[in-house]
Amino acid sequence: MITYIQGEILKFLSEPKRIILLVNGIGYEIYIPEYLNNYFIENNYSINSVLNLEIYYHVTERQPKPLLVGFISYADKEFFEQLIQVEGIGPIKAANSLVFPISIIANAIETEDSALLEQMPGIGTRAAQKIIASLKGKLSYKLDESSHKDSEFKLNETIFDEALSGLIGLGYKNNEARNAINEILSDSDNELDVETIVRNVLKKNTRKYV
Repeated sequence: MITYIQGEILKFLSEPKRIILLVNGIGYEIYIPEYLNNYFIENNYSINSVLNLEIYYHVTERQPKPLLVGFISYADKEFFEQLIQVEGIGPIKAANSLVFPISIIANAIETEDSALLEQMPGIGTRAAQKIIASLKGKLSYKLDESSHKDSEFKLNETIFDEALSGLIGLGYKNNEARNAINEILSDSDNELDVETIVRNVLKKNTRKYV
């Protein structure tokens, strides 16, 4: 079983989003959750870039062709493994639905924010309710609640980047998403979390992801 892989990016594929990773002369087709698109852009990943991925490996009698899904962190992979245990959500559907960073989705589950979950492709009202009922209070993924306040700027930068990633996953262009986030932040006197920023941008712009 493959659990971790390092190689050079050979191709980027879409619909659904995948990459071909070249490892010792062998090309591995790996599904990539949509929210990682911004990670690749911000870190200048391109053809021939070396990439390290945590791998979820799936094969069954009904699906003998191996399915590989890649994640940057082990925590994200663990969350994915819990998500696909929810009735009606298989690996491909789960991978295609992850347009928000995992921290946003995990927080929505814990706060029973079904409206945000329903914005994920392929996740309707019933599926969102099942996810919350199945996973609330049981997630191995832990939101970072550490209160190391050495740098407020670092905290704000992280919130901004995660909100940016979520909006790009929903179809916003990079500059468009940045401007929309800045508008929301400028209209508020309070510090906002990622989930609130994304929700307010969607309400204000009344547009759907592509």
